[in-house]
Amino acid sequence: MLTYPSREEIKEILNKAKRIAVVGLSDNPEKTSYMVSEAMQKAGYEIIPVNPAIEEALGVKAVPSLKDIKGHVDIVNVFRRSEYLPGVAREFAEIDADVFWAQLGLENEEAYNFLKDKGYTVIMDRCIKVEHALTRR
Repeated sequence: MLTYPSREEIKEILNKAKRIAVVGLSDNPEKTSYMVSEAMQKAGYEIIPVNPAIEEALGVKAVPSLKDIKGHVDIVNVFRRSEYLPGVAREFAEIDADVFWAQLGLENEEAYNFLKDKGYTVIMDRCIKVEHALTRR
């Protein structure tokens, strides 16, 4: 059984966080990853695009992998299909970010167990933009 932080805990996570690395962020404004990340950027978060296939998104230079990010990352928000989550989780553990967040519709038990066994906070199958809006009420 995969268990995730409560809405109150999510509110605390979002209030504390400043930097969000977005794995799979597209430079196409029509894509969900772009729209969600743009909303979070407008809400005051620093967005770091992580995608080897693009130059930049939202006016920020993209990096090819999480390991290419300088400085601490609060949340890694993932827009990659569920089968890719274990690989992203391993890279996440290497950079020692605080929260692994897989977007709505994405869940992977292997990735979840790997990260929970290492003591990380894991959120899956939730939209960070929706959660942010709900915690602002």
